[in-house]
Order: sequence, then structure tokens, then C-alpha cells
Amino acid sequence: MRDVYEFCPEFENDKFLLRLISGEDTNDLLKVYSDVRAVPFFNGDNCHGDDFYYETLERMKQAVDFWIFSYNERYFVRWTIIDKETMEAVGTIELFHREADEHFYECGLLRLDLRSDYENAGKIVDIISLIKGATYNLFFCNIIATKAVPEAKERLKALQELGFVASEKIIVGHDGTKYGDYYILENK
Repeated sequence: MRDVYEFCPEFENDKFLLRLISGEDTNDLLKVYSDVRAVPFFNGDNCHGDDFYYETLERMKQAVDFWIFSYNERYFVRWTIIDKETMEAVGTIELFHREADEHFYECGLLRLDLRSDYENAGKIVDIISLIKGATYNLFFCNIIATKAVPEAKERLKALQELGFVASEKIIVGHDGTKYGDYYILENK
């Protein structure tokens, strides 16, 4: 498997394409990150207080530029989710290898941000299924962890269908903050 930070693979099925984020995605992604119904489902844990609610094109551009910088610095990979029917960016998936002195050691942490009209169990299954199998090798991990708050009913249904189970463990952030509502999928 090639280094994901030297060659970022694309993933696709008949409905969605996942490809490395680009500055060209900024306009479409503003529709995602300014969507007040979507923001409560985004995972801002350990993100220095960023709630990922962006109201202006300039703020969205700053975020996209930071995500591209972060890829180049090998912090994380953020893929843009393209709806192949409309050819619009409808969200992002972030993944990175997490090492910590806890249960989530050597974990692939997955963050999924979707426009609210895509917060649907079937669509979420279609999207996560694209990258789920490759995550273990791309990020040298044995488990995938993702957050889903109790209000995210469709997301919870999708995670259950994909085989994720609720973790009784919490994630401890770099500053000692404790975060819950995580679901894990072990590589079997």
C-alpha cells in the first residue's frame, strides 16, 4: 500500500466519489459548513474550539486551505465527498492515525461532515463503505473510531448497519478533555 500522504487514492461507487480536498470545493462546501441543521453532527473534538460552522466564503476558504496544509504536513487526510449525480461537493471525510495512551491507540479516527439533506442512513452507508476497508492499511490501524451524537439517528442506524459498536471508552484530547459518543469498528 502506498503512503496516503504521497499518493491520495480516490474511492467511488455509482453514487459517490471521494477525492482529496481541493480549493475548487470551497463554494460547494460552504453549503455544508453553513448548514445549521448539519453542524450539530460534525465532530469538533480536540479541534481547538472550532465548531465548523462557517458563514462566509472567506472563512470556508481558510478552512479548506488549512485542510490542504494539514495533508501536506501529514496531520490528516480530508476527502471531499462528491455526489456523482449532481457533481456537487456534499461533505467531507477526514481520517488520521491516532496514537494515545488509551483504548484508542493506533486508531483510524474518521470524521464525517455532511450537508443535512445527506444525513440519511442509506447515503451514509454508501459513503463510509467506500473507504472503510482501505482505512486499516492506509492509516496503519486496527480499529476505526467515529463520533455520533445521540441526536444523529440516521448516522447511528448507518453505523450499526456497517458493524460499528458503541465504545464504553472515552477519547482523551491533547489538553486532557474527555470526549464520548464514539463508535468503533475492529479489523477482523
